[in-house]
Parts: sequence; C-alpha cells; structure tokens
Amino acid sequence: MTDNDVRHVIIIGGGPAGYTAALYAARANLSPLVIEGFNWGGQLMITSDVENYPGYTEGVMGPEMMADFRRQAERFGAEFVTDDVTKVDFSEQPHRVYVGDDEYRAQTVIVATGASARQLGLASEQRLQGRGVSYCATCDAAFFPEKHVVVVGGGDSAMEEATFLTRFAAKVTIVHRRDEFRASQIMLDRAHANEKIEWITNAVVEEVLGDERVTGVKLRDLTTDETWEIEADGVFAAIGHDPNTALFLDQLDHDEAGYLTTRPGSTETKVPGVFAVGDVQDHVYRQAVTAAGSGCMGALDAERYLAAVEGHLMAAEAAPRL
Repeated sequence: MTDNDVRHVIIIGGGPAGYTAALYAARANLSPLVIEGFNWGGQLMITSDVENYPGYTEGVMGPEMMADFRRQAERFGAEFVTDDVTKVDFSEQPHRVYVGDDEYRAQTVIVATGASARQLGLASEQRLQGRGVSYCATCDAAFFPEKHVVVVGGGDSAMEEATFLTRFAAKVTIVHRRDEFRASQIMLDRAHANEKIEWITNAVVEEVLGDERVTGVKLRDLTTDETWEIEADGVFAAIGHDPNTALFLDQLDHDEAGYLTTRPGSTETKVPGVFAVGDVQDHVYRQAVTAAGSGCMGALDAERYLAAVEGHLMAAEAAPRL
C-alpha cells in the first residue's frame, strides 16, 4: 500500500452521526470513506414514525430518514463499505481500520458506532418494534395520548421514561422484576408521587401481545409463577443502553459503562486524529438530532486537525536546512 492509499477521513458507523460527519467531510473535499456496518442506519432502523426531526414537517419513517441522510452524503462524494469493522489500530499514523483481511488507512478516524438499546429478548417484542414497542419516551411518547403504556425497568431511566410518558398517556404501569429498585431515591419519589403511575413488581413480561399493533402484555409473577394478561397500547423497554465500543476499549478512553470519552467542548479522543461522535459518547441525550449535530462537530474537528497537520508539514518543508 502506498501513501496515495492513505485517506483523509474514515468514518466508522452509519447512523445520524456517521452520515452527517460524512456529509460535512465530503463537502470539505476530504473524500470520506464510511464503513457503515451491515446494520447501517442505527436505532432509527427500528423506529417507525419520526416526528421530532426538524425539516420533516409531516414526519418520516426512521429507515426512510436514514436513507435520505445516506444519499445526501453520497451526493457529495462520500464512499461506503457496507460491512463491519473487525479491528482497529490507532497506535501510529496513519491509523488503520480493518474489515476482515482488508486494511484501510487514514489520517483521521471518526468513530460513530452508536449505542444499542437493551431489549427484552422476546420474539413478540422484535415483531412489534415501531408498532407500539419503543425504547425512547422522548421520541415516541406523543404517539400515546390518553393511552395506557407499560414501562419495563427499575433504574433511573425507567423512572424518567415513566414520568415523561405521563405528560401524554392516561396511565403508565411500571413492571419490574424485583421489589427493590436501582433508581435513585429522588427519581423513585418523583415517580411514586405521580398519580398516573401504577406499579407491578416481582414480575416480568413474558410476551408482547398484538398482531398489527401492541394490544397488551402477558406477565409472569416471579414468586408464584402465575401468568396473566393486561391491556396496553404501548411497551417501553427502559433497561438501559450499551455503547457499541468493544473494538475501541483497549485503545481509547471510556467511562465505566463503556462510552468513549472526549475532550470537553470537542469530539477529540485521547488519540490525535481520532474523534468520537453521537451515541457512542453521549449517554445523556441520545436523539437523532443531537447525534447529527455531534457528527457535524466531528467532521469540523477532523478538518481542522488535517489543516493543522498540513500546516506543520508545509512549515517544516519551508524551514531552512542548516
């Protein structure tokens, strides 16, 4: 491989963050290569209606929106590899990214592999994703006005999701497998004080009911093994997210949960020329619009990094030799 094979930018991941980074990098004439993964599109691919992304005034299907993002980046010259990265080596310049036996090299790498919502692990849950099964109250609560929804989980996320849902739903039932909660006391107190929230403890969801849309859930009591069904219009799994960072944990700084850490006010990781954007480093907001904004930041940071490196090289070449 020659120096001519070293790219300006490689983007790992194909969701709102990765495609926005690709769009900005392509418009800056950086000829980005996007290794988008087999499951390109990220969490938007299991989201039916998106009504809170600016510019889509009538709403849009999640997969359709991701296809739009991808086409826009491609229009300006972004290239795509629809495969999964298997290994990275950020120990020296140029950085190396591997897809099986294929090696790609670049001066900068933007990591945009996102995070995955933990699922209940039910076939019925998978079948009804986007049709009443959701993993984000902020995204989907408005679809359940005056409805009854079930929230599964016992941590702060579940309390926060349940409390937010009460702004729209008539009733919210929290289902938790224990009678003790991981949630902080202040979040528990807030949920207990909300008259719209009901509680079922020591129980798990055995099945999500419904053909075209969610109509209820089948529950199992973990103490008596008894099963019963309750009617519901939606199910929100709030049992956490996992960042897709396994490839990077031995080379990039991360927090206890595995989210990549970046310099405050920047997308820079501890490795010069490597940037992290979107849900892979954001465990607070986790929205398509914030991921896209982060992707823009990553591309601008990469562009500035490349300009600085080029400036140093030009200065070194112009310096008098003694």
